[in-house]
Parts: sequence; C-alpha cells; structure tokens
Amino acid sequence: MRLDPSVRRRLKLQQWLFLLLFGLVVGLLAWLSNRYVIRADWTSGGRNTLSAPSQALLTRLSESVHITAYARDNPTLRDAIQRLIERYRRIKPDLTLSFVNPDLLPDRARALGVTLDGELYVEYRGRAEKVHQLTEQTLTAALQRLHLEQDRTLFFLTGHGERNPLGVANYDLGTFSQELEKIGIRVRSVTLAEDSPVLAESAVLVITGPQQSLSLAEAQRVANHVAQGGNLLWLLEPGGLAGLESLAALLGITILPGVVVDSDTSRLGIKNPAFIPVVDYGPHPITQSLRVPTLLPQAVALKIAPSSGWSSAVLLESQASAWTETGPTDGVVHLDPDSAEHAGPLEVAVALSRPRPMIANSSSRDTGKLPQQRLAIVGDGDFLSNTYLGNGANLELGLNLMNWLTLEDVPLIIPPKAASDANLDLSDKELAMIAAIFLLGVPVGLLTTGWLVWFHRRRR
Repeated sequence: MRLDPSVRRRLKLQQWLFLLLFGLVVGLLAWLSNRYVIRADWTSGGRNTLSAPSQALLTRLSESVHITAYARDNPTLRDAIQRLIERYRRIKPDLTLSFVNPDLLPDRARALGVTLDGELYVEYRGRAEKVHQLTEQTLTAALQRLHLEQDRTLFFLTGHGERNPLGVANYDLGTFSQELEKIGIRVRSVTLAEDSPVLAESAVLVITGPQQSLSLAEAQRVANHVAQGGNLLWLLEPGGLAGLESLAALLGITILPGVVVDSDTSRLGIKNPAFIPVVDYGPHPITQSLRVPTLLPQAVALKIAPSSGWSSAVLLESQASAWTETGPTDGVVHLDPDSAEHAGPLEVAVALSRPRPMIANSSSRDTGKLPQQRLAIVGDGDFLSNTYLGNGANLELGLNLMNWLTLEDVPLIIPPKAASDANLDLSDKELAMIAAIFLLGVPVGLLTTGWLVWFHRRRR
C-alpha cells in the first residue's frame, strides 16, 4: 500500500499526539500520587497501623510534637525508629522527628539522662519524657502523660529526718526530683503538724524512711489520708516503721525482720550481699517497660495480706537464693533456718489499688471508669537516692511509680499485635515424602521428559 505525503503527515501527527497525551497522563498520575497518598495494611492483625486508642489520642493533641531520637549511625536501628514514627505522622502530620548521634553530643545526652542507644526524647507543650522501648504501647503512654493538663504534685513528708526531695547529699533525692520536673510532676514538702493544711483526697503523699518516729497525731493523719482515698508511696527502711504501725495494719502489710541479702551477688561483682539486683518483675503497668535489673541497697521484705476492697500486685521480687538476714551483713552470711529468717523469693515492692472510697459510694454504676486510689510500698528508699539513681532501671522504675500514682484517668489499653503463626509443623514421614518428591521425583521426571523428547525427534 502506497501512502501519499498527506497520510504520512497525519500518521506522524497522531503519533506525536499520542506521545504527548501519554506523557500528560503519566505526569498527572505522578502528581496525584504525591498529593494524595493511599496506604493499605495487608499484614495479619494490622501490625503496621496504629491502634484505635493511639489514633484517638493523636487527634486530641492540639499542638505539635517533636521527637528526638538519640541513636548512633546504625541504619537498622534508625529505620526501625522511622517506621514507628511514620505511623504516628500519618495521623498527626505536625509530629516531627530528628536524629542525634549521642557520641557526637555526649554532654547533651548526659544532661538529658539518655543512656540507651535509640532512646526517644518526646517534647510537647514545654514538657518532655523519655521513651526507652520502640513500641506503640510505650510511645502512646508517654504522649498520654504529656497531654494531661491537670496539676501533678507529689507531697514529700518532712520533719522526721526523711530524705530531702531537693537535697544534694548522697542520701537525698534531688536528682530524682529534677527528673520528675522534666515530665511535669512537681515536688513539694509537707508536714503533718496540727496547723498544717489538709491534703486533698487525690493528693500523693510520699514517705521516705523517717529516722524519727511520727507522733500518734501525725500517724493518724497519714491513716486518715489513706482511708479517705489519698494516694501514697511508702519507701521503707530497715529498723522499724517509725510510728506507722497503724498504717501497716490498715493496709495488711507485715515487715519481715532483717535485711534481704543474696549470696549470688558476688558473681555480678557486688561485694555487699545486701545490694540485691531484682530481675523478676510482676505483671503491672509500673514494671511492664523494665528490661534491665533494678538495684536495691538494704531492702526489707514485705508480706502483704490486703483487707477487703484492695487489689494487690507484686512489683519486685528477689531471687530464690535470697533470704532475710537478721545478723550482720559484712563477711560471710548464710541462711539460718532455725531463726526468724525467711528464704526467698521475697516480695520487696507491692502495689495496692481500689476505687476511690468517696466516689465508689456514689450512685455511679460505671465502676470500670472510676478514678482509682493507688498505693505503692517499696522495701527500700536508697534506689532513688542521688548515689544509686543511675544504677540499672532505678530511674525508670521511680518515674513509672510516680506516673502511676499521679495519673487520674484510666490508662490507654493497647493490645500487642502479634504476627499469625507462620510455622509449618511436619512429621518425619511428611518431610521424607517431600524430600523424595523434590530430590528424586522431580529430577527423574525431567530426565524422563527430556529423553522422550530426544527419542521422538530422533525417529523423525
């Protein structure tokens, strides 16, 4: 077929128009893909999508959130952080992320108390909190605490030789108080004299090992505070209850005689057997994020039998090799079964909770959402002191304790997302059958097919 010049021109024009339109369509699709993002999570259980509670919390954050990741130049770690934060940025675009190498800025990391590679420093509304684990549960919980607008204050009991919450001595808690201020918890001192103001029902009273006994009137005020629904953190010390026997009886707590020791601590390079590392944490919101041991110097063991209405949970428990030593702890120590000493494992920290009495007696039927009264009793106060705060998980445990005691609302419950079982369990007979098929059947079949093709062609 012969084409005249006019037909050739029309065909060439059609070709150029097609290329132009095709380029416009490709460009339009590229522009739309940048402007409108469509994502689909096809993983089992939606492991790459935030849960509904996290999304609801992000929609309530009215201001921007900035997250600083203190991570070394490790591509695997930084990619994991990027993937986690990207899930939050899909819901809240003004959430920003920046990376800092702690090796290049050690003073900055030290000032913020950053100790782990990959630790997150979350800032919101002038407050900040550190996140040690790269999980949705821990990051969402930190955002929830930063979002709280109510005043969170701790009242430290003073006047009886307690640890100074703002002091700089080794025995005091000044460093810990500075960490509390960073997460929006204020620290105040309070006395229990007759002319001192009465604590609010929801206030958190902190008792840090009084060296002098409280008077009967002061002990009664502490008991009244608990009976009326107040929260309490009680850090015990060896040597007695300092006049708070009535409080211990009210809570059903018995202090076992002696100091908890563990002869196996020498394997960890700890010379004093009374310095016990705790690695057994009970299932509780306070301890769920702890992954390293907590060091408790000179701890006492507890025996808890809470009265009706209270729910109890063990927070810290010693090793089975520990016991309560009633004699000197220097030199060689051993368990005397014929004495008042108790063998491990021993409870050294417990948590108590119940619906707040003043509200539980109301006509509200939705008791699952009632504010809780929360108490924590720890058999040691040295772990929060300036000397030992930096050991193991001591700081993280202390911050978790205070967050749990000061949170009034019900914490967000984010169920973990686990991948479906991808394992294929086969018996030995089934494995032998599969091996025979692929190691013998398939090769023999291919050889046979090839020979038949060759033989058929040869006969032609």
